[in-house]
Amino acid sequence: MKNKTVKADFFKYLKPKLKFYSLICLLSVLLLSESVGAKATLKQTQIAQQPATREQDVTRATGQKVFDEGIALYKQGTAESLRQAIEKWLQALVLWQKAGDKSQEAKTLNNIGLVYDTLGDKQQALKYYNQSLPLRKEIGDNAGFATTLNNIGLVYDSLGDKPQALKYYNQSLPLSQLVGNKDIEATTLNNIGLVYDTLGNKPQALKYYNQSLPLSQLVSDQAQEAKTLNNIGGVYYSLADQQQALKYYNQSLPLSQLVGNKDIEATTLNNIGLVYNSLGDKQQALKYYNQSLPLSQLVGDKVGVAINLNNIGRVYDSLGDKQQALKYYNQSLPLSQLVGDQTQLATTLNNIGLVYDDLGDKQQALKYYNQSLPLSQLVGDQTQLATTLNNIGGVYYSLGDKQQALKYYNQSLPLSQVVGDKALEAITLYNLGYSERSRGNLQASRTYVEAAIKIIEELRTKIDSKELRTSYFATQQDVYKFYIDLLMELHKKDPSLGYDALALHYSERSRARSLIELLNEANAKIFKGANPELIQQERSLRQQIDAQDTLRRNLETSSNNTDSNTKAVIQKLATEITNLLSQYQQLQAKIRTTSPVYAKLTNPDPEKDILKLPQIQQQLDKDTLLLQYSLGEERSYLWAVTTSSMQAYTLPGREEIEKIATRLHQSLQHPTASDLSIASAKKLSQIILAPVADRLLQKRLVIVADGALQTIPFAALADIIPQAKSGAGGQVKYQPLMLNHEIVNLPSVSTIAFQRQQLAHRQKAPKALAILADPVYSATDPRVANKPVKNQLPSELELERSALERSARSLKPDGWGRLENTATEAQEILKLIPSTNSVEVFDFDANYNWATSSALNQFRILHFATHGFVNQDQPELSGIVLSLFDKKGNPISGYLRLADLFNQDYPAELIVLSACETGLGKNVNGEGLVGLTRGFMYAGAARVVVSLWQVSDEGTSVLMQEFYKQMLQQGKTPAESLRAAQRKLWQDGRSPYEWAAFTVQGEWWNN
Repeated sequence: MKNKTVKADFFKYLKPKLKFYSLICLLSVLLLSESVGAKATLKQTQIAQQPATREQDVTRATGQKVFDEGIALYKQGTAESLRQAIEKWLQALVLWQKAGDKSQEAKTLNNIGLVYDTLGDKQQALKYYNQSLPLRKEIGDNAGFATTLNNIGLVYDSLGDKPQALKYYNQSLPLSQLVGNKDIEATTLNNIGLVYDTLGNKPQALKYYNQSLPLSQLVSDQAQEAKTLNNIGGVYYSLADQQQALKYYNQSLPLSQLVGNKDIEATTLNNIGLVYNSLGDKQQALKYYNQSLPLSQLVGDKVGVAINLNNIGRVYDSLGDKQQALKYYNQSLPLSQLVGDQTQLATTLNNIGLVYDDLGDKQQALKYYNQSLPLSQLVGDQTQLATTLNNIGGVYYSLGDKQQALKYYNQSLPLSQVVGDKALEAITLYNLGYSERSRGNLQASRTYVEAAIKIIEELRTKIDSKELRTSYFATQQDVYKFYIDLLMELHKKDPSLGYDALALHYSERSRARSLIELLNEANAKIFKGANPELIQQERSLRQQIDAQDTLRRNLETSSNNTDSNTKAVIQKLATEITNLLSQYQQLQAKIRTTSPVYAKLTNPDPEKDILKLPQIQQQLDKDTLLLQYSLGEERSYLWAVTTSSMQAYTLPGREEIEKIATRLHQSLQHPTASDLSIASAKKLSQIILAPVADRLLQKRLVIVADGALQTIPFAALADIIPQAKSGAGGQVKYQPLMLNHEIVNLPSVSTIAFQRQQLAHRQKAPKALAILADPVYSATDPRVANKPVKNQLPSELELERSALERSARSLKPDGWGRLENTATEAQEILKLIPSTNSVEVFDFDANYNWATSSALNQFRILHFATHGFVNQDQPELSGIVLSLFDKKGNPISGYLRLADLFNQDYPAELIVLSACETGLGKNVNGEGLVGLTRGFMYAGAARVVVSLWQVSDEGTSVLMQEFYKQMLQQGKTPAESLRAAQRKLWQDGRSPYEWAAFTVQGEWWNN
């Protein structure tokens, strides 16, 4: 294995980007708290100063007026208004001094310091705080004295001098407690927590935050409450408990918005972005960063702007756009230098080093890392220190100095463990394992990587959102691929120790885990016991998503879809749909966590519930051969498993296999089988089937594919016939694999085992077949009795009326063409079953209401003959098309989407989706194709027949009729029936385009 082929860079580069729950969260509250405190002490100072002259009274009144004007400007929160507030307070300061009002003078000096702090001028802030402090002491203003001590602590905190910051906080705290000022006490407790947080002492940080939070709530200080909630979220973020972090951030955000504090709002938006970034959802992260940045700019928060710019740069870095990343980092760097924020400076220097590291300029990378390192040491940021040490180790590894690399990794590891940063610990353990393997220490490597995987598994289960759990697990797939490759290397050295079987187990552990958990939930029926109010919100969100996406689809198929107004509306709809989907996912997570059934539900244990070789073999029978593929960067692997044997094979790397697989998938989508598709089928067969040719015989093949292999029909691969194996001369005639083999697809063997366990005691539905066909897609369809005068959009679909009217004038209502052959297909199938045992639903009745009716749970087979569509980016929007118009030509909701399926109960033995691309979906590393198949499995289907491309209407009709004849008249299983139907179409001279698209996924036995 060549150096760094298993993307060690990724793990090295996945680092904490600074804890943005820092000083920017803790400033403005002190001004407002002080204003309240000053009123409480004003009478005392007035009594001491009586009798006042009339001139002093006038001066004091003028001073108060100017001071209040400054407060109003401060509350506007913009950089310009903050500077104007300083000018007002400087005017007030002269008046207070003239009137001899030391209390107001001290308060005003404090507030001027506070604004300079907010604007990033720390030295000016200290200057004014240090003028305020002796005045407050002189007049005995303990509350004000505590406030200014706290504020001085904040400055030292932001400058990285944590011991000095603690010194001032610890002077402030007993004074605020002495005078009973809960506001200042809450703030100071929060700030002490922050210091411990930065120093890596997370338990101590939580202790102080949890003391601060109830005090803020007690005095109804929602701004401070928002800050502390945000900071608690930050602790959980640093502990890699992203779900808890998100929970606290989502409590903080509406509070900051409620009180109009844009500073806290900007910080929390940034932090939510951090969570999504760490879980692999880069686009969602960018969305939150781009909401945070203008707010930080608006309030003149240079520290916050530097942080936002750094984080946006990190996203572009992760997406591979290194120049764009450098652009943002180089904007962030001078801001951090300007305000003297050493912590952020260390982070951005580290990240610039990352870019040069990735670009191969190792010396330049070291230069930046070595600038970052002493800054992290200076401010005591052990997380950043551990990160940079880890990254320096990566450079030395790349330069071939393995010993030096290990030295830095071994310095990094205990630091990540001390601060409790599990994600960073897993990264460093992986890098240690990677390094040890390169030195030939395979067992040491195995120990490190197993420890990393254990942490990954632990972190994964802490994420409630299925989408975020899936995206996080996708980012960790290289660890599993590396470990599989390591185990296979160990197997090569000693084949008797079962490392190949262990590699198969980890292949199972790395795939379709969220699907298994979904099936577990489906069996527990967690939505049945959920909060009715949440269920209603979930239904409402689904309806909104459907309405917006329906309109978007209509506009995209309109004749003027290139018009600038139409494009603008489409773009706005796309943004709104993304936001609605995000809300939907969060709500789904909330339904799960608040469901009493879910609380009792135990997640499948990877050690116990993910199958090992003996359990895998128990799922097979003597006529079945399992072919499980794992595509790796340098090498791929194939395990061939029967009830009594297992053999592993080494295949070429992912790129070579996927290039041919993609070419085959594309070429098969043409109506005639071209030489290219036949050549690609033969070539791919030679790579992925020839090694196991002597074990194929005429067995049923159960395929667990990986990567692009999931999108190809194995039925259309070239059979590895004896002539090819014996090397007989001449060109071997192409014969598809399905001529000699029944073929079934699975996401993993563990899923079928789990599904069998769940369905073992299920009673079969009493009736045979419900069939939906030939829906009405168009208002101009001949079946519509009353043609509408003009294209009418329902009120719930109205959006931006002024922009939409122009677009709607030329809207094509017939974006989906009628599939007339589906009616013939359905009628021929229904002839095979007594009418008392089936139901037929055609035309207008083939609608959403019928498809979601509880009546469907009475049928063993559900057949949908209609259009299908797949959304690769947002799989929740994928679905099948039902009737879009009623008998009067009025538009109705007609898309049955993946999100809808999670609310259905289809306890069917077989669901057939006689539609286009229903077997495709978003290809997610570690999860496979996320699309309609898993929705129907969740709803209760034991097996599903789906398609891999846009199929022919007429060809599909012929195939389906033959499929049902084989199944209903010959008594064959669905997999056997599909093979027989495909064989007949092949023998009739039809192209693979017409018969190869359909595959069976799921159970192959007849229960």
